[in-house]
Amino acid sequence: MRKPNSMKGLEHLGRVRLSENFFFRDFLHSEIADFYRIPNIPDDPDLAIEAGRHLCEELLEPLQRTFGRLHIRSGYRSDEVNAFGNRNNLNCSTSAATAADHIWDRRDADGCIGATACVVVPWLIDRYRGEGDWQKMAWWIHDHLPYASLCFFPKLWAFNIQWHERPARRIMSYVAPRGVLTKRGMANHEGDHAEFYAGFPPPAGC
Repeated sequence: MRKPNSMKGLEHLGRVRLSENFFFRDFLHSEIADFYRIPNIPDDPDLAIEAGRHLCEELLEPLQRTFGRLHIRSGYRSDEVNAFGNRNNLNCSTSAATAADHIWDRRDADGCIGATACVVVPWLIDRYRGEGDWQKMAWWIHDHLPYASLCFFPKLWAFNIQWHERPARRIMSYVAPRGVLTKRGMANHEGDHAEFYAGFPPPAGC
């Protein structure tokens, strides 16, 4: 698929179905792009679609089947939008660091593909309010889904969830307790963590 150069082309891209419940259009919204009028359109739609399908089929669909509808805060970010956000201190990392992350249509330095979405799980925020309760969802995902990285944020316990063909399996947080919750090599990384998310449902379909 060529990069869309018309409204009709962008409509066509938006109608691409990435999984049972998600279409590409669900991931095109960007406050930066909207406010500063920068088109948030992939240069390589085929690569973006490939990475996005892995993200949706392997991570977002299992989450939604188990916990109900997800709220997508952000998803795909074009190189142009990301670079503008980085230059203007709008919470965007460099485009090199964001490749195979929010920039779905750009391979990382190792030639790997990946895709990230920032999501909110209403099921979680409706039931848990205590400090550190975001870790329940983090450990549930760690035990059940093939995520590459997770990063949790204070507002609504939104979190970035990444699919990557070489998953790092790292969980970070800007919510107390801040920092790295787990990564390969840490004593808490392996094994079962069900004690931390007691009362959570098993993955739907299991």
